[in-house]
Amino acid sequence: MESKVSRRLKEATAQEVCEHIYTPRLQRDFGPGFRYLNDINQAHLVMLAHAGLLDRATAATIAAAMMEMEEAGPEAVELDPAREDAYFNYEAHLMRLAGPEAGGRLHMARSRNDILATQDRLRARDLTFSLIDALCMLQTTLLKQAEAYAETVMPGYTHLQPAQPVTYGFYLAAVAEAVARDIQRIQQVQARLDACPLGAGALAGTAFPIKREESARLLGFRSIVPNALDAVASRDFALELLSAMAIGGVTWSRVAQDYFVWCTHEFGLIDFPDSVAGTSSIMPQKKNPVVLEHLKGKAGHLVGLLMAAMTTVKGVNFTHTGDGNRESVRSLWEAGDECLRIIKLLELVVRTARPVETVMLRRVSEDFSSATDLADTLVREADLSFREAHHVVGAVVRSAMDAAIPAHSITSLMVDAAAMEQLGRPVHLGEDTVRRCVDPKAGVQSRIVPGGPAPVRVREHIDVAAASCRNVMADNEQRRKQSAEARSALKMEVGKLAADALQAVRMARR
Repeated sequence: MESKVSRRLKEATAQEVCEHIYTPRLQRDFGPGFRYLNDINQAHLVMLAHAGLLDRATAATIAAAMMEMEEAGPEAVELDPAREDAYFNYEAHLMRLAGPEAGGRLHMARSRNDILATQDRLRARDLTFSLIDALCMLQTTLLKQAEAYAETVMPGYTHLQPAQPVTYGFYLAAVAEAVARDIQRIQQVQARLDACPLGAGALAGTAFPIKREESARLLGFRSIVPNALDAVASRDFALELLSAMAIGGVTWSRVAQDYFVWCTHEFGLIDFPDSVAGTSSIMPQKKNPVVLEHLKGKAGHLVGLLMAAMTTVKGVNFTHTGDGNRESVRSLWEAGDECLRIIKLLELVVRTARPVETVMLRRVSEDFSSATDLADTLVREADLSFREAHHVVGAVVRSAMDAAIPAHSITSLMVDAAAMEQLGRPVHLGEDTVRRCVDPKAGVQSRIVPGGPAPVRVREHIDVAAASCRNVMADNEQRRKQSAEARSALKMEVGKLAADALQAVRMARR
């Protein structure tokens, strides 16, 4: 037997190649890619017809066949791994419908290389729409919960040690800010995706007088990739998108880790409903944070997919190659699916998490988180340098801990005793002043500097962030709408061509 796709190859493709390369690739890629491949073929057909490179009758015959293929869907195409890949299988089916002479003309002035590059960009563009939508939903939930808990005081941690009083709303607003940057990174990739490779051919363009700008317009791109070699050689948009997802995944994993610690019996700061927990097969008391563990594990998966793609690309020549442009981009689709699931799960976690407010307040009142406020007051009211104040308050904390006295029970006498020890003189803070300093609610309220945890500042931040999120959602919807409108216009153009074929059939029957 000879090759089904080339007379240059005098032997049929080896069974092992079909079984281990082409069959898995077709099963994985043909269905998800069919819509994009069909759109690309239709745009190319319309462009060829408008450029006068295909006569009207042939273009009409092909258009009618492609509309029939689109209506029947990918399941109607018999996949033969001996034909190598999605395009040759699509073309073979088209030639059966349109006839070998007409169907075989569609491939004029292009290559599988620029087809695949265009297909990857179209599919990646749709992925960015979905990712931004999901992230905006997550950000909206974070901001809503931040508003609800803007005054819920809790310990803030550094090095997983009590640091300073904050609020749960302040924490959630911080996470929302990080999510906003995740969105911005994807928007940046989205902008760079908006250039069409079609017409680049194998790597050197074509001598046919095609209209690349028209192909780009029909597919909803704003411009063309200006260099034909770069158009088929580069998938850096995929690496950027993978990187954006991996960076986001790392942040989301850190949030999951916070919840993971806070919901333990030892911390007891957060509670989750049973609907997001698992249990033990042997220990009846267990309520396991399975969703949090899943989120943390999947972040590693995203990082692994990025590394797999980067490692695949780093050693390939700067041109089209199967490893550089197929195996590397394969990671993108898997990462996209995983990422969308992760975001939805994190949104569920944020929406259902409930702070145990009494425990939060008790912990932050007892754990010396307000020590910095006491030191600041010594600087303001006792005219100490901050370093002197730091030593005095450190001595107060040490003596309180040695005596098992909680932070909220520190007295002015204890402060004076520490000052005598460290400075040789008392500082004479009033009892009311000390009480105010060790009150975590008062400490949070006092931090009104922009970016601080005072509820008034948190709510201001929420308002600004929410407005920005709404703008992002509107912009994303507009981009999606423009893409859909371009696709609708393409279908109308193909329909007009196909109508010529139907008219010719009617004329022949008369």
